[in-house]
Amino acid sequence: MPRPLTDLPKAHLHLHFTGSMRHTTLIELAREQGLHLPDALEQDWPPRLRATDERGWFRFQRLYDIARAVLRRESDVYRLLREAAEDEATEGSRWLEIQVDPSGYAHRFGGLTPTLELMLDAAHQAAAHAGIGMAVVVAANRTRHPLDAKTLARLATHHIDQGVVGFGLSNDERRGRARDFDGAFRLARRAGLLAVPHGGELLGAASVAECLDELGADRIGHGVRAAESPRLMERLADRQITCEVCPTSNVGLGVAEEARDVPLRRLFDAGVPIALGADDPLLFGARLLPQYELARQVYGFRDAELAELARQSIRASAAPEEVRKNVLREIDEWLAAPDPEPTAP
Repeated sequence: MPRPLTDLPKAHLHLHFTGSMRHTTLIELAREQGLHLPDALEQDWPPRLRATDERGWFRFQRLYDIARAVLRRESDVYRLLREAAEDEATEGSRWLEIQVDPSGYAHRFGGLTPTLELMLDAAHQAAAHAGIGMAVVVAANRTRHPLDAKTLARLATHHIDQGVVGFGLSNDERRGRARDFDGAFRLARRAGLLAVPHGGELLGAASVAECLDELGADRIGHGVRAAESPRLMERLADRQITCEVCPTSNVGLGVAEEARDVPLRRLFDAGVPIALGADDPLLFGARLLPQYELARQVYGFRDAELAELARQSIRASAAPEEVRKNVLREIDEWLAAPDPEPTAP
């Protein structure tokens, strides 16, 4: 009987704020507020998505915006992050870095700065409640003007001592080149924030390379299309640039036809560090633990390799050194424990 993956300590480095909401919470808040949800977010959940063309991405974004609309009160923000932290703790996460774009809520909570400070306070309380470490990555939207990204980068740098650890770039790669946002990333890197842009999801290996060369990426959100270039995988391995691979999301958006088509094994065997992520469980129907289950059941990762995946997630995180040491020790203890005895028939 294999070792329980819920007991494997790990870090979760690719989870978006709105997309971390529990489906049950979405339904409850929508009914409280008298909001009608489309079938894809209610009885047909999780929705059938395919974002490899413009129409498919528009539908994905529309569903995301509908979900965002139910978060109207400060108490909703506290609830979302408290529940996200509880779910992480249940699945064995010891450290969570959650991505937020405060501009999506600024009109509701008094502006960019009050919105980010609300989210940071909610994250701090949620972490204490669930007994995990938690930090925030401020993410710019690549479909908006690069000057907006600079504004967010400055905002992020002003809140480093309050729990911001990174600066990201999300949304449709096809609608905003990474190089256009180099100024924002320079500001973030100079202040000591991790550079964690999305790349290599809807576009190919060149998108990953641009994030490396133009934005100085420390990690790549997704990055799976790097597997199309052996030379690029070699660069990622040499520089130990972690790819935040989200298998369920890749299938949900049509990046891969089936889970077995996600090149997780190829990247891992090439020496590219991996941090498994859930991306947006609200829309894809699976949190972090199922990604590890896929690694075991679909990609054939043995327990020693699963432990190494967990180590790589911790090493790539912004967790304090003491937290990293403790979690790495716990991972070694998980692997050193004897295999559980099979249940008697």
